[in-house]
Amino acid sequence: MITGDKKFGPGHPRYDLQASVCDLSVVYWGRGSVFPKIPPGPFGVVTSQDPFWRGLFAWWVARRIGAKLNIQVHTSVLNALGKFVLRRADSVRVVSEKIRQHIVAIGIRAPITVLPIYVDVSKFRTITPQPHGQKTILWVGRFEDEKDPLLALNVLEAVRQEGVDAALVMLGTGSLEKSLTARAKGLPVQFPGWRDPAAYLAQADVVLSTSKHESYGASIIEALAAGVAVVAPDVGVAREAGAIVVPRSDLGHATAAALRAGARGELKLALLDPEEWVKRWCGSLQ
Repeated sequence: MITGDKKFGPGHPRYDLQASVCDLSVVYWGRGSVFPKIPPGPFGVVTSQDPFWRGLFAWWVARRIGAKLNIQVHTSVLNALGKFVLRRADSVRVVSEKIRQHIVAIGIRAPITVLPIYVDVSKFRTITPQPHGQKTILWVGRFEDEKDPLLALNVLEAVRQEGVDAALVMLGTGSLEKSLTARAKGLPVQFPGWRDPAAYLAQADVVLSTSKHESYGASIIEALAAGVAVVAPDVGVAREAGAIVVPRSDLGHATAAALRAGARGELKLALLDPEEWVKRWCGSLQ
């Protein structure tokens, strides 16, 4: 497996799950790496966690060692490089039906398996809502441009302008943190840093997503599993999972409406247990 995640290895829940059913070797190819050493095989499949430069490297490795090429796709935003790599794949795995339809539309003929990222939501399903005074909006993610955290502050202002007394909790860290804290002055916003969202979901009335794009959206899945309504643009699995999906320009109004109505979330996406998930993952490599 060619990965850009330095933490992906023994002890990582998904690695441990995948390594339980096959001889899995992981090669990091990302910042600071050029041509990393390929472990001795033989290998039947080379899989890449994306179809771009990492996917191109996986294609080169697969050709060199005579293995099949499997490409994992977490986004429907594909450039020329992504399409080049996908047209050379022996099999493709996507994380949502939305992405599958996009790949089919651009003429990719390799077998495509829809298999979401494995998310263990057992602890979120047992969350009991806790009493709290002020309506609370929860935002979870990295403080980076692709997540557009600054938009969350605009949404909060729009909600309050509609007469809903709400506060915002933003779980995360990132390069935009200083900009966020400066912009949030005078607003009821908390920045706890990175924290387990479970405790915060127990006191959240709505989870807000402002992402410009999502590969999947684990935080959306977790919130809906906990019974918390999610308001989001049409990114990742938001629509399939059961979020309230609206254009980005309508996020403020939709959030205010959900808070006024006391909306609750319901996870509409069927999740696989670990055994079935890893079985399907093995099948996606064929």
